[in-house]
Amino acid sequence: MRRVLACLCLFGLTAAPVMAQDVGQGRALFQTHCATCHGADAKGQGPLAGALVLQPVDLTALAVRNGGDFPLQRVLKRIDGTDPLVSHGSPMPVYGPYFEGVANTPMKLPSGQPVLVSEPIADLVGYLQSVQAAE
Repeated sequence: MRRVLACLCLFGLTAAPVMAQDVGQGRALFQTHCATCHGADAKGQGPLAGALVLQPVDLTALAVRNGGDFPLQRVLKRIDGTDPLVSHGSPMPVYGPYFEGVANTPMKLPSGQPVLVSEPIADLVGYLQSVQAAE
């Protein structure tokens, strides 16, 4: 019986996708690639914000503006370029293929559906989730 239970536990650990998000690396990526527009604090007041026709959004309020749930799928699509923003002047990512990479890092959508993204995107999204304001 213990052997069966041990096998089930091991299967459960290996069946669930590993969430390999490095929030520290995500913060560094944000500071390098996003802070010039969105600000070092991600609140939308970066040094270039005044020069933009459409003002950058407060990325710390994504969950609040979405009924308390972080809009993971929408954020992933904005970063990977499948839901481009005209305000960026070009499809995301603005910084070219850096965020594209190999989609080998699993994440789970709120529906529970697994999705594979590049490691830099997973790290960046992990950071954005970590800076969400409380309602």
